[in-house]
Amino acid sequence: MTMVAALSPLPISHFRPSSRFCTQKNVGGRGGFRVLAVFGDGDGGGTDKKNTWGEIFDVEVPRPRVQPSKGKFLDVNQALEVARMDIQYCDWRARQDVLSIMLLHEKVVEVLNPLARDFKSIGTMKKELAELQEDLEQAHRQVHVSEARVAAALDKLAYMESLVSDRLLQEKSSCDSSIECITLTPSTSSASKDPVKSKSSRRSLNVSGPVQPYHSSLKNFWYPVAFSKDLKDDTMIPIDCFEEPWVIFRGKDGNPGCVRNTCAHRACPLHLGSVNEGRIQCPYHGWEYSTDGKCEKMPSTRMLNVRIRSLPCFEHEGMIWIWPGSAPPTDTLPSLQPPTGFIIHAEIVMELPVEHGLLLDNLLDLAHAPFTHTTTFAKGWNVPSLVKFLTPASGLQGYWDPYPIDMEFRPPCIVLSTIGISKPGKLEGRSTRQCSTHLHQLHVCLPSSRQKTRLLYRMSLDFAPLLKHIPFMHILWRHFAEKVLNEDLRLVVGQQDRMINGANVWNSPVSYDKLGIRYRLWRDSLERGVDHLPFTKQDN
Repeated sequence: MTMVAALSPLPISHFRPSSRFCTQKNVGGRGGFRVLAVFGDGDGGGTDKKNTWGEIFDVEVPRPRVQPSKGKFLDVNQALEVARMDIQYCDWRARQDVLSIMLLHEKVVEVLNPLARDFKSIGTMKKELAELQEDLEQAHRQVHVSEARVAAALDKLAYMESLVSDRLLQEKSSCDSSIECITLTPSTSSASKDPVKSKSSRRSLNVSGPVQPYHSSLKNFWYPVAFSKDLKDDTMIPIDCFEEPWVIFRGKDGNPGCVRNTCAHRACPLHLGSVNEGRIQCPYHGWEYSTDGKCEKMPSTRMLNVRIRSLPCFEHEGMIWIWPGSAPPTDTLPSLQPPTGFIIHAEIVMELPVEHGLLLDNLLDLAHAPFTHTTTFAKGWNVPSLVKFLTPASGLQGYWDPYPIDMEFRPPCIVLSTIGISKPGKLEGRSTRQCSTHLHQLHVCLPSSRQKTRLLYRMSLDFAPLLKHIPFMHILWRHFAEKVLNEDLRLVVGQQDRMINGANVWNSPVSYDKLGIRYRLWRDSLERGVDHLPFTKQDN
């Protein structure tokens, strides 16, 4: 793999940090003061400042390095070294900018010291302040230059990440061209016939055709299927999971259980019956089943040894979880609680007529918001010139630029996001750290069938706790959530129709598709049974 040689180190202008300052008239230039500072120079006062500021400003000056390369290209290690030097220089330059402004500020304080008025005229003080004002303006201009350098360095890293993603796609194509579910192919079947199009076409993920039956490895996870508050002692919740019908109810001990939603006698749906003393009763002939699937009561006939299938089922942090796979379940359940300081305001369950992978693709994509959600949360959003999703090298999480939104895909079907907001529907700042108030969201996309998803949605806020106690507020939250989802559904249902008829819904990935691409590559690797799944902690 090669990298463009334009990723070169930035020029370095030398500025020697100091714990004290002095001023010197510029020679051969405009009048004014140049701020100079040298650590370790001077009296004890200087030593005190070094102790205070030394760790911040006493940083070795990064030296530019010329990367040896053949022709116009660098290999990946050389390009990464160039990017590292760029970032080191940006860090060093930013520290010097802060030091310059800090020392100039101290000089202004010195000029305005009331004791100095006994030794200087008003005219002299005005002249000194005017000259210092010019130096401050110059320092602020330098700060803007440094900000531009930081932006350029980040753009280089984003560009390199996009090249790495393309490389991953290419390696995926050569690795296993026989896999039909998510293989790498030219973006159109006719691309190879046109030499011009073939030369410029991008690599693509192939997610097309009728949705294939779910792979057994996708079932070997804990899946949240319901919120605890929705499962009362005398109620039941029917669900579909991987195209099989199940029903959840509470046993005699109050713990939840999950059994197949089909009576062993005449295949009647059990959820049409009732829950009696911790057993679910079939409405046809009254057979009753416990949470482990054993039939414990058969009215009007001799008792038979009958059992229906049950799944491991546990309650954890306000949610009901099941393990639908054949492998032994793991010992621990993951935590989906909102971050510290957040209060849960809404928990909503919806049944959506789309395959769960398509819904995850949609949730992991924020670049569509200014075009799709124009009547809800993205109303009034500007369309940025460039949208990026910045991630660690090995991870399924990151943050959006320029939106103050952190996002994570958590296997097997969970999306977590934290959004910085100033008021409902309005973003605040360029990162969540710059925001004082936040919205936290949980989306669980349970694969009910190949064309249906059970969505569990939880919304939490770290402000306005009184909203939780307003009557009928949950109705308003549900109305808003349905409105947002309907904006997405009309698009995703259309995608699904095209996909079933052979269209590829991942035809031309671009840079802001990074998290969706990583989800698809993770899922494909899981279904192919690789030892180490990409972008997960198993890589470390």
